[in-house]
Amino acid sequence: MTTVLLFHHAQGQTAGFLAFADELRGAGHTVHTPDLYDGKTFDDLDEGVAHAGKVIGFDEILSRGTATATDLPADIVYAGFSLGVMPAQSLAQTRPGARGALFYHGCMPPSEFGGLWPEGVPVEIHMMDADPWAEEDRPAAEALVKEVQGAELFVYPGSGHLFADPTSQDYDEPSARLLKERTLAFLDRVG
Repeated sequence: MTTVLLFHHAQGQTAGFLAFADELRGAGHTVHTPDLYDGKTFDDLDEGVAHAGKVIGFDEILSRGTATATDLPADIVYAGFSLGVMPAQSLAQTRPGARGALFYHGCMPPSEFGGLWPEGVPVEIHMMDADPWAEEDRPAAEALVKEVQGAELFVYPGSGHLFADPTSQDYDEPSARLLKERTLAFLDRVG
C-alpha cells in the first residue's frame, strides 16, 4: 500500500478532513496528517484563510509543511486540500522520489516552486466547475495537465470549494464519493 502525506485546508484539521484520512487508512494506506495550525480549527473558511495569511503567514505554512516530510521516506504521495495544496505541491516538485501528488480544490503554477513538474510523477487535481476560490487555480491546473503526461484534472459540477469535507457547508456527497473512489484508484496505481 501507499504512504500519503495529507495536508489540511484553511479551516484546519476538521473532523471531516480527519475522517477522509481515516477512510484512506481503512483501505490499507499509511496516512500522515500533520497539523499546520497547532490545534486550531475554524468554522468559517474566510476566518481560516485570514489566520493562515495574517497570523501564521503563508511562508510559515509552507515551511511547516516541508518540515513534516523530513522524517518520512521520499517515495510517498503528497496530497493537500485547498491551502494544503501549497506544501503538497512544493514537496512533490522539489523533494526527489515522489510517488505522486493529489490536489483537492486547488493547484498552483509549477513556477511557484522552481519550475517544471518532475518527470514521471503522476498528479491528479480535483475541483468544482464554478468554485469561486478556484478561479485562479483552475487555469494553473489546466496548464499543468497540458504540460505533464498522465496528469489528470477532474472537474465536478457545482460551486462548492471544500466539497469533499463532510463538515463543510460546501459538502457534496456524490462528488465527494467520486473523488474518494478516484483517490483510492490513484493510490492503488502508484502504490
